[in-house]
Amino acid sequence: MKFLIAGLGSIGRRHLRNLVSLGERDILLYRTHRSTLPEDELAPFPVETDLEAALAHQPDAVIVANPTALHLDVAIPAAQAGCHLLIEKPIAPQLGLEVERLRSLADAEKIKTLIGFQFRFHPVLERVKAILDAGGIGRSLHFRAHWGEYLPGWHPWEDYRQGYSARADLGGGVVNTLCHPLDYLRWLFGEVRSVFAVTDRVSDLEIDVEDLAEITLRFENGVIGSVHLDFFQQPPAHWLEISGTAGLIRWDNANGAARVYDANDGRWDDIQPPADFERNALFLAEMRHFLAVISGQEASRCSLADGIKSLALTTAVHKAAVLGETLDLFQ
Repeated sequence: MKFLIAGLGSIGRRHLRNLVSLGERDILLYRTHRSTLPEDELAPFPVETDLEAALAHQPDAVIVANPTALHLDVAIPAAQAGCHLLIEKPIAPQLGLEVERLRSLADAEKIKTLIGFQFRFHPVLERVKAILDAGGIGRSLHFRAHWGEYLPGWHPWEDYRQGYSARADLGGGVVNTLCHPLDYLRWLFGEVRSVFAVTDRVSDLEIDVEDLAEITLRFENGVIGSVHLDFFQQPPAHWLEISGTAGLIRWDNANGAARVYDANDGRWDDIQPPADFERNALFLAEMRHFLAVISGQEASRCSLADGIKSLALTTAVHKAAVLGETLDLFQ
């Protein structure tokens, strides 16, 4: 198969390396040459600087890894050309007519899609989901997800003020950039019924987007909880805690492990990731799955429909924060 990668920042290059490691060699790059990373690893691959010219190579699949605000500028023409799509999250800065246009095109052209929420491929979170689905801690009641990052240290090779995360014009902000918990909570618990949120820029970071979000979610199954996101925490931390009628689960992204408390026998059990586990394993599993999706071997584990529902949730977070009201969703 032939692949086109649009956007060669850190995530685009990660996808490139993973494609190569999985044996793919027919790869074309669509570039604007605005990346601040070294050029060496890109040298072996052909480059186009015009999207129409890039799509004229007739790639089978396009990996959309440019800034959020530019995703649909690539995804829609690629879908019109009949290309399957791996789109980095979120698929756009907010819901709108262009998102619906992409949905219609994907349906009409039978485009296979995968949205880049790689935590769905975390081996320990997969175990956590299996435990929840089996009632391993009884009925889930409450959760708390926390993700704090220090934006200037996140991509140390670039001026954080110029990165997409820090810029409203590129679709940044902490809600869009760190939206993974909003997706994996849907994956774990199902659909969200309502959302309330407070967002603000509270730190001294030189950015024009929100750097803090406190979000309260109520799910259709009755689970209630909160999500904290920020761009200023030092040291960074990302963790999830879930309380049920018969136990507790604590997962920490720092070591990838989870602890599960069984209230019926008063025992903690530890769930460890594989011994060789490291962060890229998530992206590699995601890419391996994408290859299986576009070859017809597997159904997408995070389709465009999932991506649109997650985008509806981030859009609702922003709207709820502006209105100061609880919003009902997916009615």
